[in-house]
Amino acid sequence: MTLATDHPRFYLGCAVWAHASWSGVLFPRGSRSADYLRLYSRRLTTVEGNTTFYAIPSAETVQRWVDETPPSFRFCFKLPRDISHQGPLAGRRRETDAFVQRMAPLGERLGPFFLQLPPGYSPHQMNDLASWLSAWNPAYRLAVEVRHPEWYAPQGEAALMALLEEHGIGRVLMDVRPLDLGPLPGAEEDLRRARDNKPDVPLHPLRSASFALVRYIGHPDVARNDPLIDEWAARVRAWIAEGTMVFFFMHCPVERESPLLCRALQRRLDGTPGVPPLPWESARDDSEQLTLF
Repeated sequence: MTLATDHPRFYLGCAVWAHASWSGVLFPRGSRSADYLRLYSRRLTTVEGNTTFYAIPSAETVQRWVDETPPSFRFCFKLPRDISHQGPLAGRRRETDAFVQRMAPLGERLGPFFLQLPPGYSPHQMNDLASWLSAWNPAYRLAVEVRHPEWYAPQGEAALMALLEEHGIGRVLMDVRPLDLGPLPGAEEDLRRARDNKPDVPLHPLRSASFALVRYIGHPDVARNDPLIDEWAARVRAWIAEGTMVFFFMHCPVERESPLLCRALQRRLDGTPGVPPLPWESARDDSEQLTLF
């Protein structure tokens, strides 16, 4: 079986696997930072690999990630910025192949890679994107995130979707609507930074592959997200019923709340065919033992 033909199911996680504010929330209080990945991977089922955007890990680090996570866990690594943000993509094929090969020992633990295009990368670079995608190894799933507004206009979006569908490439769906759910005392600066750093793009929940990759930028008052999470739960149920595999990532300007957003979505999906129970609900007691070593 190739890495691109996994069984359909639902994966849920955060942008990172390590955050000190999760002690006493996602992790047992007093957990060591050395245990964070092991603990995280026994509570949530996937993670965005943002660390690879900044640096390619050593072979030893990749092997450690294998050793610390269960086979059911999925990493969704972002391609390095040296590939995505340093001029034409077509000139970065060698670097692309080297990166994928470095991550290959993760085997079945690899979810989709994702390519985040810079804000200035527009439909005028379509030929460059097409050339790069044509050289992508189809044994590995890939999703593309676009940020330039012309990709969301009818002509640019139609061309993008046709290109992605041609190659079986997914489209990253980013939902930034929660950032407009109002101020929160004590979190004003966090919300401002999130609005400045995240692209102000519309949500177009379109699929171009057999999987969907969603990045939800949640409001730090978890309850205010309820209507949008209800909307997403209905959409995810429909997608899974159609055979789509869903990778769903919760972000939050106040990172402490991201795991709670995961739990909020999971509780709406519990019992849905194709949605496994969240390991978090059964792993808490077992993980306490990790802090003893």
